[in-house]
Amino acid sequence: MSIVKIKDKQFRPFIPESEILKHVKEVAEQINKDMVGKNPLFLAVLNGSFVFAADLMRYITIPSEISFVKLASYQGTASTGEVKEIFGINEDLTDRTVVIVEDIVDTGYTMKRMLETLGTRSPKSLHICTLLLKPDKLKVPLTIDYVAMQIPNDFIVGYGLDYDQQGRNLRDIYTLVDE
Repeated sequence: MSIVKIKDKQFRPFIPESEILKHVKEVAEQINKDMVGKNPLFLAVLNGSFVFAADLMRYITIPSEISFVKLASYQGTASTGEVKEIFGINEDLTDRTVVIVEDIVDTGYTMKRMLETLGTRSPKSLHICTLLLKPDKLKVPLTIDYVAMQIPNDFIVGYGLDYDQQGRNLRDIYTLVDE
């Protein structure tokens, strides 16, 4: 792992893939225990969570399903604070156990909007599973059931996370080099 340049910014190594996968496996094992007999629907938030969702699902051993929703709230390196729903869900959520799979929760606005939207579809229960949580940046109260890792309030890329749609393909997570 070495410094990478994406567009006009430089990023340094932060979390190696091996550590990420260790935490993803731990979260999956907890979900496997908690969700026995519930056939949860994993709802992955695109684009950022696709790598996390794929690795998470490889460790899920209970009967389950996965689908995808796309929301947007980022521009460049900062959250706009305004969530724009791009496309929604086709599945019937009535009486379903739903696990929202997110790459990162920072302000919490995206998750708040997701919970409000999904709550109108009569699910049995809603759970949040995130790869990364920035507890110091959280602006809304949320119950986050499954957190793989907590990180400081740094801008990061890799493992599905991007900077202006670039860097998602990096296997490790990198953090912005101070300019």
